[in-house]
Amino acid sequence: MRRTTVLLAVLLTVGGVAGCSDSSGEDPKPTATVTKTATPSLSTAEARAACVNAWANALLEDADLGVEDEPKACEGLPGDDRLDRYMEGLQKRNAINRG
Repeated sequence: MRRTTVLLAVLLTVGGVAGCSDSSGEDPKPTATVTKTATPSLSTAEARAACVNAWANALLEDADLGVEDEPKACEGLPGDDRLDRYMEGLQKRNAINRG
């Protein structure tokens, strides 16, 4: 019985202390929330168009670039289409030079 009384007294004391609130009248400080926004991924057609544009810009700067010098914008695109992207970039560069 004595053990139960002591345990009950301890629980009431701890519960009373834990249940106390800030009586200063101030609102508690707000905590910062972090919002993550996912980077939108490009569709295959958009990624390919970005690659062709990157080729055109790179070829405007250095006309001696070859297929193996593919820009970083082309990473992740299929390798079997590499020559076609290069040629389209070359054609786009030529159109820019003519315009």
